[in-house]
Amino acid sequence: MLKHIVMWKFLETAEEKSRQENMDLVRDRLLALKTEIPELLSMEIGQDIGAGRDTYDMILMTSFLDADALERYQQHPAHKAISQYVAKVRSSRACVDFLTEC
Repeated sequence: MLKHIVMWKFLETAEEKSRQENMDLVRDRLLALKTEIPELLSMEIGQDIGAGRDTYDMILMTSFLDADALERYQQHPAHKAISQYVAKVRSSRACVDFLTEC
């Protein structure tokens, strides 16, 4: 199984919305992908609770059967649409993909 983890720091304001409004919109649109993209085996989304330093605002953790399934997910029009929006409302992004046996 392949795990795909992405973290974002959001801009204070972007696209005429506050940071929180954009995080809520992104979360809702990402959750909608669960029913649109069959390659997506699992998804968890979390927002930072503010307990640490040098943190990101939001994390997305997803699982796929393999790298080919991840590529199909990333090329899906619904995923591309939310990715384009996130690019407008974030200040930074970090990502890691790794293989796991469970």
